[in-house]
Amino acid sequence: MGDKLDEAKGVELTAGGFGVAPAAMNHFAWTTSDTIIQVHGEGPFKITYVNPADDPSKK
Repeated sequence: MGDKLDEAKGVELTAGGFGVAPAAMNHFAWTTSDTIIQVHGEGPFKITYVNPADDPSKK
């Protein structure tokens, strides 16, 4: 959670694990290997990048 990625504060989720983030909470996710991610939410749903340069759709 937060405005900048800090891998030292990360929590590893294993198969079946999940995380919860309230609306408008800045958070990060990353993987170190091939991973399938399933996202659930109550709409409306949107992704807002803290740093717009990180948005892969803009590349």
